[in-house]
Amino acid sequence: MPTYFCTTLEGRLAADQKSKIAGEITRIHSEVTGAPSFFAQVIFNELKPGNYFMGGAPLKHDQIFVYGIMRGGRAAVDKSRMIALMAKAVGEVAKVENSRSVWVYVADMPARQMIEFGHLLPEPGDEPAWTAALPEADREFMRSIGK
Repeated sequence: MPTYFCTTLEGRLAADQKSKIAGEITRIHSEVTGAPSFFAQVIFNELKPGNYFMGGAPLKHDQIFVYGIMRGGRAAVDKSRMIALMAKAVGEVAKVENSRSVWVYVADMPARQMIEFGHLLPEPGDEPAWTAALPEADREFMRSIGK
């Protein structure tokens, strides 16, 4: 359900850091929202120098940008808590020198405008009933993710 894009300059994050960041983003999203962790995907985009601009000029400082799209309907206080926890976790794993180097945005999208695993998504909080109504093969596949 949530998709997070983590954008950095090429070579900024090592493979183990990417894995840890993906795990932390997934854990935090699941803990704060209550959504099963198998829905979360984290995609890393590495840009070559000269392809990341800030203020109209090529990026010259450390910057990690996390942009998440999730189903709408979550409380603003939960989203604020979630992005604060994510920014802290990403910064720690990436060993940033200054917290201003990590930006995290989340955007809402109506659940009925999303299909995952071949099915329209449920509204937040309706995951248990939605999952129970799916074919067993789909439920087994979902449970296997991240294991």
